[in-house]
Amino acid sequence: MAQARQTFERRQLGLMLRRLREQAGKSQLEAAHVVKKARTRIGELEDGKFTVTIDHLSNLLDLYGVTGEERHTALKLGALARARPKYRTYTDLLPGSFQRLADLEMSATEIETYEFGLVPGLLQSLGYVRATIDCGDGIWWPASNREREQRIKFRLDRQDRVLDAAEPKALSFIVTENALRAGFHPDVMHDQRRHILTLLEKRQNLDVHVLPDTAVDNPARGGGIALLGFGDKGKPVGFLPSVFGPSTYYHQESDTAALSRAFRSVMDLALDRDSSARLIRRIEKES
Repeated sequence: MAQARQTFERRQLGLMLRRLREQAGKSQLEAAHVVKKARTRIGELEDGKFTVTIDHLSNLLDLYGVTGEERHTALKLGALARARPKYRTYTDLLPGSFQRLADLEMSATEIETYEFGLVPGLLQSLGYVRATIDCGDGIWWPASNREREQRIKFRLDRQDRVLDAAEPKALSFIVTENALRAGFHPDVMHDQRRHILTLLEKRQNLDVHVLPDTAVDNPARGGGIALLGFGDKGKPVGFLPSVFGPSTYYHQESDTAALSRAFRSVMDLALDRDSSARLIRRIEKES
């Protein structure tokens, strides 16, 4: 292992290795013994502050019992982590990209999300999750009951890991009014609105701001924004949610600053926490 500047690829590899180690029930000390390094080096590797040779990476994957496609992905990510970054963005073309997004969310101390016309995934009720994934089955992936149920389970697990984290995260969501009024069966929308109200009542670390349909001059009308903050563990990362295609992350300071400005601009157009809750209750009465 060699000390290196923290890059997005190294952070991705480190988070993946931490998850694999924890899934295997192994300690950092056991991992350090395999690669003949101090335990602190494993911690720094998992924080994206060290690179790892292909031999050491293979030894760690052996210890964690990683095989098949996931092993191939880890080795490819290891090669990217050792290379000098060439581009201002990182496009995740490797299998399992959604799992690595979940790894980033779990590592973040702050998450800010805005989506136009859709309730953000971390806020979705069970019925809404199922409805959104049912719509994509046979369109964005080959029709499959197994695939559909795996995607539903993954999204619910992702919610649990973020919303019930041992150290509560600062969570801020902007939801458009049209996303609260329509999109799926009325029963699904009723449960979704009640779900958001329950989250607001029970979780002081979570804010929801509704963007009214009457809002004008929205600089992000055509898409969504996700910003992940990591405190002193690393620089912020931006992510643009998309319905299809590979995940693209923005980690250059100029790019994350622009995304942050856009998010703040939309937030200025949205209602505050209490006014948002009142609007959601009003929509409930009208529906």
